Amino acid sequence: MSHIPKQAAQRSSTPSLRSARALQPHTRPTGLQLAGIALLAASLAFVSACGGSDDQSGSTPAANGPASPGDLLGPIAKATGAPIKIGVITDGASPIADHRNDNRVAEATTKWLNEHKSGLGGHPIELTICETLGDPSKATDCGNQLVEDGVVAALIGTSAVIESAWKPLNDAHVPVMLYGSDHPELLASPTTFSLGNPTFGVIDLPIQVAKDKGNKKVTAIVIDVPAALHAVQEVAPPLFQKAGIGYELLRIAPGTADMTPQMQQIAGNGSDQVFILGNDSFCISAMNGLRAVGFTGTISAISQCITDATRKSVPGGTLKGMVVAASAPIGADGPSMRLYTQVANTYGKDIDLSSQDGMIMFMITAGFQKAVENISGDITPATIASTIRAMKEADLPGAGGIKYRCSGKAIPAEPAVCVLGGLTTTLDSKGQPAAYKVLGNTPIAG
Repeated sequence: MSHIPKQAAQRSSTPSLRSARALQPHTRPTGLQLAGIALLAASLAFVSACGGSDDQSGSTPAANGPASPGDLLGPIAKATGAPIKIGVITDGASPIADHRNDNRVAEATTKWLNEHKSGLGGHPIELTICETLGDPSKATDCGNQLVEDGVVAALIGTSAVIESAWKPLNDAHVPVMLYGSDHPELLASPTTFSLGNPTFGVIDLPIQVAKDKGNKKVTAIVIDVPAALHAVQEVAPPLFQKAGIGYELLRIAPGTADMTPQMQQIAGNGSDQVFILGNDSFCISAMNGLRAVGFTGTISAISQCITDATRKSVPGGTLKGMVVAASAPIGADGPSMRLYTQVANTYGKDIDLSSQDGMIMFMITAGFQKAVENISGDITPATIASTIRAMKEADLPGAGGIKYRCSGKAIPAEPAVCVLGGLTTTLDSKGQPAAYKVLGNTPIAG
């Protein structure tokens, strides 16, 4: 019999707005305090409306042809009994981006889990969705609302105000699963579970690309919002210096339509590589500005840069050869995308399958259910947290071969982290992925 303790409705009215800290995914000096990215590192899911393959290991699940819809969704295993409340927090239609698609993905994924995966411990999952609108105070209200509603766990999608939503939930000891944040208190929480590696796509990747290409200097073109700046300002410079690569940061205000004047600076500062950090409209302006000033060096970017809008607005010659981080290898020919598409088409309506943030929500929702699939007895915040901590290593749904384990030992100083490494892909002349590679996804101890 499930139990949702009312005493969990402990409130906190202080939003967490402190700057974040980034991780070095492999080895780090003891006690080293790192700063990091929150908003943009949470969006490391490559988008491809069609094409691509997510075979990283030589094993090709689709080698014998696509599975039938029934095979993809799995056998019917309906959840029964009293529903279990799970909270979902998204930004909804914020001034920065429209995340209402994330809501639709969470709802569709939950319907699939309730019909084919026995819900949560055999009980139907009942979602309570709250939208922050990208506002810190509203995010705090969302966290408090979910606590008062008696949810036993909460899922937070891609958001500019993750920490504000997370704080009251954490104070009430409600388990939270999200894709990524670098907030030090969040990463130290024993009841928080992060499915993304914070620095893989924003620091490790551009350094590795520069080494591979023999480039000497990288300029980071970064959207000028607080959540995007801490890692590139504080963490990146010493790591680039250690790698023997020059580094310069160029901050540009969101909404800048013509970046040609700023890109002239890059043409004159000796950079042979740029790394772009922003949403797709920001990246489109940066790429077209680089083309306008005749930049011929290497371009790398976070995956949030690459959407259908980017492919329509940026010439293929600029996109070809670009290396991006990819947490979810979205593409019609990949098993991850086939499952996501089938779930969306069967249980959802008007879901934009080219949205990286929608795929992130699928990963969070399905990843949460998989982490607690062996739960038994009373279902409470405490038993959910302990079950997730005890999970064995598993494939993260929708992540194209990335494995996760939330034992707290991936990076002991940040026990919330459940994943090491990530995916990369190189774009072809149509802005589609030519191949995917799993890098640094080493086993995590129990």
